[in-house]
Amino acid sequence: MSYLSRFGILPLLATAVILSTVGCPGSGDQSAANSSQAAAQGQASDQSSDPASANLAPVSNDSGGQAPAPAAYQQSAPPPNAQANYRQAPDQSSDQSNYDPDDAGQPVAYAPQPPPPLPDYDQPPTPGDGYLWTPGYWAYGQAGYYWVPGSWVQAPYEGALWTPGYWGYRHNRYGFYGGYWGQYVGYYGGINYGFGYVGLGYQGGYWGGGHFNYNRSVNNINNTEVHNVYNRSVSNSYSGGNRASFNGGSGGVQLRARPSELAAQRQQHTAPMRAQIQNQQAASNNRAQFANVNHGRPASAAVSQPLAADRNVRAPAALQTHNQAAAQQQRQSAPQQQQRQAVPQQQQQRQTQQQQRQAAPQQQQQRQTIQQQRQPVPLQQQRQTQAQQQRQAVPQQQQQRQALPQQQQRQAPQQQQRQAAPQQQRQAPQQQRQAAPQQQQRQAPQQQQRQAPQQQQHQAASQHQEAAHPKK
Repeated sequence: MSYLSRFGILPLLATAVILSTVGCPGSGDQSAANSSQAAAQGQASDQSSDPASANLAPVSNDSGGQAPAPAAYQQSAPPPNAQANYRQAPDQSSDQSNYDPDDAGQPVAYAPQPPPPLPDYDQPPTPGDGYLWTPGYWAYGQAGYYWVPGSWVQAPYEGALWTPGYWGYRHNRYGFYGGYWGQYVGYYGGINYGFGYVGLGYQGGYWGGGHFNYNRSVNNINNTEVHNVYNRSVSNSYSGGNRASFNGGSGGVQLRARPSELAAQRQQHTAPMRAQIQNQQAASNNRAQFANVNHGRPASAAVSQPLAADRNVRAPAALQTHNQAAAQQQRQSAPQQQQRQAVPQQQQQRQTQQQQRQAAPQQQQQRQTIQQQRQPVPLQQQRQTQAQQQRQAVPQQQQQRQALPQQQQRQAPQQQQRQAAPQQQRQAPQQQRQAAPQQQQRQAPQQQQRQAPQQQQHQAASQHQEAAHPKK
């Protein structure tokens, strides 16, 4: 089912159901619309000091505050199958009489009743450099309004800014004006979408130095992924509560387009990325996103995963020229910046050299002291040292002489014992040989005494035998 068919006119029966569910705008919506209008006017009066004021298109003073001549929309940017989901505003350069400054372009869809107030939700962390926040919005289908979640979208080219779509009341019905990419932020009905989209321009960041700079006060910054960050307060930013989601009519924001917004609307634009269209289609197929089911509190108010940009998307010719001029200016200013950076370094070098000059005398004195310490001692000092060493050596020598006799006395018995030992070893065999005969003489009587009884017994035995057996 195409984008236009989903945004078709609701049958009468469905109209009654939606009206009974959502209800008509009340005084609360009117006060929210007035606060959004006051916020946008306050932001308009404080643009001079805000770097994000570059997001608004410049207006020539020669035209008396009127917008410059319109430019044709870019024809090659829309992705495949996107023509049914995105309608480009007509080129009105030939006929200014039919252009209504209250509506920036032509609606891409219609609804018989106003959309619900904007819900309160949190922004996911920034996924990385070069991503821009695209706020969520109420879209319309055959079953009524459904919420398209907000998302971080990769910028299709350097310098690209997103102008959100919005609902506006025209000719007794509500029409939806689609968002687009361009060099400047155009008119989006003065709706306070939050997160930097306060109704006029975009206060969430700006392009500069070849990258996008994020305002910490209105964005959920991931410090590990995003490095170009600044901080500037934004009055009446996204603060929750009931906030009008449409322009004009009863309860809507009463804010007309300014010349700078009309100038941005007439310039060359790029259609939403294919991922943005798919995000809208996914929401239309999710029943939990419909207002008659969630009662104005969608289940998914924002998607955590960032959306990728289409490839080979060319920037508008005016922006290409601007980027080339900015790059050339950076190249020209690079030497000057290097010189500015070199000045503190040169000053530091001079200070270092001056400190070295001041420290030179002290260093020279230290060298002389070290050199004096290394030089040989004078002869007289050497003699004094030798004499002192000799005086110290005399008592030591006397002590050694006195200790020598005592030591010799202690060593004499030991030496005599060592000398007597070999003599005793030599005398021992001689003494043994000399003592042997004497020992034999002492042992002979004893041996004879032991042998005498035995001989007597033998003699007695032989006599007895002879007596018993006399010889014949």
